[in-house]
Amino acid sequence: MYVERPPHPALAGRVACVWSQVIVTGYTQPVVPDGCVDLIWGPEGPHVAGPDTGPHPVLMMPGDRYEGVRFRPGAVGEVFGVPPAALRDERVPMDLLPGLSGLRLDGPADLLRAVAGRLGETPPPDPAAGALARALADGSRIGEVACDLGLSERQLHRRCTAAFGYGPKTLQRVVRFQRALRLARAGRPLADIAAYSGYTDQSHMANDVRRLAGMTLGQLLTRP
Repeated sequence: MYVERPPHPALAGRVACVWSQVIVTGYTQPVVPDGCVDLIWGPEGPHVAGPDTGPHPVLMMPGDRYEGVRFRPGAVGEVFGVPPAALRDERVPMDLLPGLSGLRLDGPADLLRAVAGRLGETPPPDPAAGALARALADGSRIGEVACDLGLSERQLHRRCTAAFGYGPKTLQRVVRFQRALRLARAGRPLADIAAYSGYTDQSHMANDVRRLAGMTLGQLLTRP
């Protein structure tokens, strides 16, 4: 069973949710890119799941418990003592991260306390991160987005990488994919999903979904 809870209001600008999951039946969970970074306490202890650019299957065993703190896309900054790009596609034990290595956590309930402490010690993330993601969401060319935002393509790439851990092309794929996933879960027809999500056509959407999720949109929807 998976449950999400809102964070304390003081953390809501940076933290998307606090979540927990108890595994009843064993299965393989297809963790897919969502632009977020999570601090997780799992069966092997606390670790950070960095920003993914592709599928990351996780074998869930009956009785396993997970607790996590999920940062909003582009909002993690250097809370863990390293830039988001250093965490890209990685699962890093907490003890190996300079921002958290000196902390003592007695259990999953301490995760949010650790995050709250670090947020007060580190510079805020790029305030334009949300605007960058929204501007890329409609499928416009990278050069057009940069121009609309008053940036060069090099500046856009640098700011996206600093905020999200990867460049604008990957960010655009992730944002489109997540929008398509939300529409599919709401029962929208595939043709409508492709158009509303900024894909050129259904084939373009199918190829991108396979690249990011390792399976079709229909297969993804049947998973827990």
